[in-house]
Amino acid sequence: MHAGMIGLGKMGGNMATRLVRGGHRVVGTARDGAAREELQRNGGEPAADIKALVGMLEAPRAIWVMVPSGAPTEDVLGQLAALCAPGDVVIDGGNSYYKDSVRHGKELGAKGLKFLDQGTSGGVWGLTEGYCLMVGGERAAFDQVEPALNTLAPPKGYRWLGPSGAGHYSKMVHNAIEYGMMQAYAEGFEILRASDYKYDLADLSDLWMQGSVVRSWLLELAGRAFAKDPDLAQLKGVVQDSGEGRWTLAESIDRAVPMPVLALSLQMRFRSRQDDSFAGKVLAALRNEFGGHAVVGSKS
Repeated sequence: MHAGMIGLGKMGGNMATRLVRGGHRVVGTARDGAAREELQRNGGEPAADIKALVGMLEAPRAIWVMVPSGAPTEDVLGQLAALCAPGDVVIDGGNSYYKDSVRHGKELGAKGLKFLDQGTSGGVWGLTEGYCLMVGGERAAFDQVEPALNTLAPPKGYRWLGPSGAGHYSKMVHNAIEYGMMQAYAEGFEILRASDYKYDLADLSDLWMQGSVVRSWLLELAGRAFAKDPDLAQLKGVVQDSGEGRWTLAESIDRAVPMPVLALSLQMRFRSRQDDSFAGKVLAALRNEFGGHAVVGSKS
């Protein structure tokens, strides 16, 4: 295929390279000039901007948008709506909110453009291992870009899941499940480290990977991290969230579907960003007031 890639960061850049290695011709652009130069070194064709990229592609075009969700994606899609021609396929491969993707499908469809929302999982390992691709939108558009999807994904690693929004909805829930799995591993390893036994956590992770019911790729990655830094001393326990957990939790409230594991996992991410929470101070003060329990004074 002749494909375009807008956004050449950790995901978009590696996706472009994997497509080139698979025999596709890729034109890419990004604000970062170094990213464009990297694409050229890897066999792709850099474009100065989105307008130039559209002009360099053969019609009907297939253009992946790999920029942050929200305003950046809205901006890029708006530009493509003005520059592309009927029959072109625009693929949002980022972590956009599924309701936005439903709207994007309608807006671009009104201009004769085809839109796909592609949930993309695989992280930095996707370049070598392939990406799991969850795709929503018109089936005809999916069929049109399937040769590229087949290259990006490992065997059996991509699916058309339904109309606009289906791809990003499934990725949203995928990430919510990931939140809970990560939190369970984090709590388990923390109590192991606090025990009286001097576990080698990298070795124990490897043991659990050998047929255990808790084996997973996340566990394998935990083992890699412990092997590099057994006490994770080089890290600060601050965990961000990119939106999917919040969106899934809101969806669970709207649909009255209980998701307590997700709720607590998300709350723990919020707690990780507080060095000394005010709520903790209130708890300490209350215990001291009603029971005279000892408190730890502030150093400031």
